[in-house]
Amino acid sequence: MRRKASVAGTFYPSKEEELKKLLQQLCGEESEEKFSAKAVLVPHAGIVYSGRTACAVYKRIEIPEKVILLGPNHTGFGPDVAIYKGELWETPLGDVPVDKELVEELLGHPVVEEDESAHLYEHSLEVQLPFLIKYARTSFKITPLVLKFINYDKAEVLGTFLGNTLKNKSALVVISSDMSHYVPADQAEEKDSILISTMERLLTEELYFKRIQYNISMCGFIPAVVGIEAAKVMGAKRGILIDYSHSGEVTGDTNNVVTYAGIIFV
Repeated sequence: MRRKASVAGTFYPSKEEELKKLLQQLCGEESEEKFSAKAVLVPHAGIVYSGRTACAVYKRIEIPEKVILLGPNHTGFGPDVAIYKGELWETPLGDVPVDKELVEELLGHPVVEEDESAHLYEHSLEVQLPFLIKYARTSFKITPLVLKFINYDKAEVLGTFLGNTLKNKSALVVISSDMSHYVPADQAEEKDSILISTMERLLTEELYFKRIQYNISMCGFIPAVVGIEAAKVMGAKRGILIDYSHSGEVTGDTNNVVTYAGIIFV
């Protein structure tokens, strides 16, 4: 089973050379200083808008052989926690293999279900692949999961399970999330700073409930809870904000922006 690239030509260029050229423009020079990351948080908008923030993160880390992709379920298809069990994900830069062995391990958790429909048209994981391919120095496999809204306890337990599964492996958890959606840039930054602070301190319960309390439209806060809990089990002690930006920096409209944070968990 092979997942087709569903947002090539919309969220990013569908032609290989055009995509490579855009990535080079967005990412610039290589970074000499690299972190040994347990997890990262990166955005998933059209890469002309959020790609600079994504690049700022990916260029600062090593890509290991196992990459676990956690993203929100925008389409509503499938179960609460859907894992993809097929063989390959197609991209304009080449196919990326799915880590079948790790998929089977994660299916050992009762809330994780195999489901293809949740992944077919979901963009939050797909847009990470061009960056991973660009910066990977060796071959890697992906384990794709998308998550709907679940309660905090269930997300925390899943994160701990994921962390215990990964802690003796060469692995990176990629949390795919944008921050505030369609609000003035100054208001977005004020609200986002609340959640960024919780993530820097690895406080997932505070992240979960402040996101709800302050009505902050961070779409991937459930993946963030799961991913940060996993990172803590894997040995992470803090989150480091690498970059923060918004769509208005590209469009010129600062009254109605989507915001993007790039965080490395070490």
